[in-house]
Amino acid sequence: MSKKIDHAKIKSLVRELLIALGDDPDREGLKETPRRIANFWREFIEYEPGKLDTTFSAVKHNQMVCVTGMRVWSMCEHHMLPFWCDVSIAYIASDKVLGLSKFARIAHKHAHKLTLQEQLVSDISGEVRAILGTNDVAVYAKGEHLCMTMRGIQTPHRMISSALDGHFLETAPRLEFFRLIEG
Repeated sequence: MSKKIDHAKIKSLVRELLIALGDDPDREGLKETPRRIANFWREFIEYEPGKLDTTFSAVKHNQMVCVTGMRVWSMCEHHMLPFWCDVSIAYIASDKVLGLSKFARIAHKHAHKLTLQEQLVSDISGEVRAILGTNDVAVYAKGEHLCMTMRGIQTPHRMISSALDGHFLETAPRLEFFRLIEG
């Protein structure tokens, strides 16, 4: 069951924030801002990814399956500012394979909350491992965090994190994975 936000409370808090920022929440440009922000949080937190566990019998065993270039947006739990990541997920097929759209659904599911990039890749990896019943999973994310780009040091950057398990801890599969995602 997904989390439910308190839409009315968020609208009230945003109105109070606007006042605390020295602005007039009743002025023309801000009248609908509390509702819009509450709607955003509802869409973000109450996101429903759909069915995640569609699998099929593997045609070839010990084959690496890799899906790359899935862009997700999330929110930094330290600053409540957005960050994006391009996510790559791989696994070594044994007795079943995961439906293609499920990779993106899983990535989006775990991005729709307050989190850290390191936690995001770990959560994605854990879900893929659980669905496929294998530890042979690798997840890589490369992204930019607005908490660093627009505040603090105000520097563009790319943060890279990965979660490697099972055979991906071995040199050859790890190198193959990184070659695949570098395209």
